[in-house]
Amino acid sequence: MCCLSQLSRTRQTIGLDRVRGIAASAAMTLAMTLALALAVTISAATPGFAQIPTPAASPTPTPSPTPVSTSINDDRSAGNSALDLGSNFLERLGNQASNGFNRTFRTNPGGGGASASTEDPRYRTWFEGYGISVRTDAQGDFVGDRRKTVGGVAGFGVRVAPGVNLGFSVDQSHTDIDMPLALQSATLDLTQIGFNGSIDKGPWTWAFAVVHGFGKVRSSRDTGLGLANAGYRAAIDGALTEISYYWTKDQMRIVPKGALEYVRATSAAFQEAGGVDPLNVGSTALSRARVMIGAEIGRYFVIDQKILDLSAYGKFVDNFHQELGSIQVSLGAQNIVVPGIGESRYGMDAGASASLSLTSVARLYVNYDGKFRNELTSHQGTLGVEYRW
Repeated sequence: MCCLSQLSRTRQTIGLDRVRGIAASAAMTLAMTLALALAVTISAATPGFAQIPTPAASPTPTPSPTPVSTSINDDRSAGNSALDLGSNFLERLGNQASNGFNRTFRTNPGGGGASASTEDPRYRTWFEGYGISVRTDAQGDFVGDRRKTVGGVAGFGVRVAPGVNLGFSVDQSHTDIDMPLALQSATLDLTQIGFNGSIDKGPWTWAFAVVHGFGKVRSSRDTGLGLANAGYRAAIDGALTEISYYWTKDQMRIVPKGALEYVRATSAAFQEAGGVDPLNVGSTALSRARVMIGAEIGRYFVIDQKILDLSAYGKFVDNFHQELGSIQVSLGAQNIVVPGIGESRYGMDAGASASLSLTSVARLYVNYDGKFRNELTSHQGTLGVEYRW
């Protein structure tokens, strides 16, 4: 009995120890689980060893600002201004040679039905004043511009033989270029010398014109802490050839025309002075070739022995070649190359003219010429006087 009681107590003790062992083991497992969960939570909330940022490197000197292409908007605009002025002068010279009203006087000097046999070699001189307004739209990093030009032309022509005419003229102009979005402006003073001629053969006329121009560009750029100024030379060369057919009935005429034009403009390298970080800018060259096809329509009226002539024209323009040129800009040891700007390949030109012949040798005239492109719109007005002897 005593032995059984002792064995029972022994079993109870062993059972209690097992329970205590199991409880201790469960408590340890729970503690390890909680510790592991806490470690995972902390690890997720803080960067691991691989994410610990490395000490920052010692600061390096900040380089000078890189010259951006918008800093030379004025140079690109001045180059296009010279190119456009060369085209305008060429086309006016071509018009002097092939205009239907001028041809009427060459083949019918007295006008209003005078005999063609009265044609004799004659001299003529003309003087013109003109104004041009141009707007170029933004293209890439070029912010666009507005240009206003005033100028004058003096010319001299001679009929060297029946149907053969030659002329010489000088064009002097001043252009103001404004680019308010780029805080830049420029002026272009350009002198152009032109030579033109024509040959009449029946209803056909072949005309040509060549020009050479030279001038000075003065630019100004607001750097925020003063103006960076520069002055440099510019030049223009161009040629035009045109063929037309003169069809007339009574006092009306229709003159279909086709022309080919090539113009090239260059500007010298320059260095800005003043302002912050003045730039060194390399020389540039840009060129354009275009074909133009259109027609003039006109009619003249004889009023009290004076001749009033009204005409209008329109032509399609294809700029099949445009070498826009690139410009190298330097600031210290840094260099970038900036592309040039141009106009759309296709466009239209249109214009109108009114001429009043006061006598058989003197007349007044006014012209309007417009150019319409996707990126450019130009309006030109001309007032002139011509005298023949």
